[in-house]
Amino acid sequence: MNYLPNSDAELASMLKSIGIDDFEELLKDIPAGLRYRQPLNLPDPLSEPELVDHMTALAGKNIRFRACFAGGGAYDHYIPAAIWKLVSRSEFITAYTPYQAEVSQGTLQAAYEFQSMISQLTGLPVTNASMYDCASAIAEAALLAARHTGRNRILISATINPHYIDTVRTYLSGTGMRIVVVPMADGLTDYSQLLGKIGDDTAAVIIQSPNFFGLIENIDEVSSDIRRSGGLLVMVYDPISLGILRSPGDYGADIACGEGQPLGLPLNFGGPYLGLFSVKMELVRKMPGRLVSRTVDNNGRTGFALTLQTREQHIRREKATSNICTNQQLCALAATIYLALMGKTGIKHVAELCLAKSHYAAEKLGRVPGFRLRFESPFFKEFVLQTPVPPKRIIEQLMKRNMLAGIDLGGFKIGLKGCLLVAVTEKITFEQIEELAFWLGRVK
Repeated sequence: MNYLPNSDAELASMLKSIGIDDFEELLKDIPAGLRYRQPLNLPDPLSEPELVDHMTALAGKNIRFRACFAGGGAYDHYIPAAIWKLVSRSEFITAYTPYQAEVSQGTLQAAYEFQSMISQLTGLPVTNASMYDCASAIAEAALLAARHTGRNRILISATINPHYIDTVRTYLSGTGMRIVVVPMADGLTDYSQLLGKIGDDTAAVIIQSPNFFGLIENIDEVSSDIRRSGGLLVMVYDPISLGILRSPGDYGADIACGEGQPLGLPLNFGGPYLGLFSVKMELVRKMPGRLVSRTVDNNGRTGFALTLQTREQHIRREKATSNICTNQQLCALAATIYLALMGKTGIKHVAELCLAKSHYAAEKLGRVPGFRLRFESPFFKEFVLQTPVPPKRIIEQLMKRNMLAGIDLGGFKIGLKGCLLVAVTEKITFEQIEELAFWLGRVK
């Protein structure tokens, strides 16, 4: 039976309604070479035991890396076993974002706790119930800044993750907003150029710290200038780094965006991830997405409810702040459990381990003949190596040792051809760093 079981008479009626005689006319713009007309060459059906054996054999071909030195926005942090044991409980894992949210008090309370913890991390008073990922959160921050200021020019640092910049460009295309990418100098934002570009039409300045190269930006240089101009400061952060680094609130950021993947989420081949979005109180009514608040019912009992709802599902579409109509509830729950398990001292300890091990690795790898650190500024858990051989070759040869050596920056077209981005989390051992250095010296 067809997936849409329409009769021949119904199909003919639909074709007549849109003014064509044959279904093939709908496909005329698809090149013939892309259309498959022959029967699919499928194997014979398998019994359940045969299928299990077949899938097990296929799974056995997957490579399990012993050490992952790749980062660039997705990091191989340790995930406590309790997190996904709890998240996988039926009352959590089957709970899609509820459309009649108030009947799901447990879901709302979990979102409320998530919001509270992220606000503690960022030093900003209001956090929403999560976004899709960091890239979409940054784009939404740009839209919020434009709405709040009535301006249409966004300054975004070239040291931000290139994928995030591309997402902002796509998101804002057709809005009439202008995106100006501020050049970098030695791996950091070129603040002399940035300060010269801030003007009366600037809605926001967007800076990432630690930036795409792991370097710590001097955000104090720009925070007062953007504030005097009437624009907003948007800071992009790594949540683990806030265990030891200053928070966005400390820098005077108006909006803080982050990627929540390091907080208990596996790499998952690129997703789903978790967008973190926090604002100052005066921006709360312009914030996109869901916001959960705590209240009391008629009997004085504590309850949770969606509040200040600016989503098109709740108000007239033209008044909605964005088309973000849901949140990453399951991922946010995992992050909440991670933060609860780790606590303040745990997050700090993880950050300290990342810092210490990455600096040990930078010193060790930088002494391999032909290799050197590309930038000299302070960094958190990620750094850039200038390599004597193409990074792609390094990555390919180390994969044979079940090690993921890093990210080839040459493909990003940011002037760093021949550079390898290396990330070191708390999972990496000193022995693995020694092994990486050993094999780097033998790549031909």
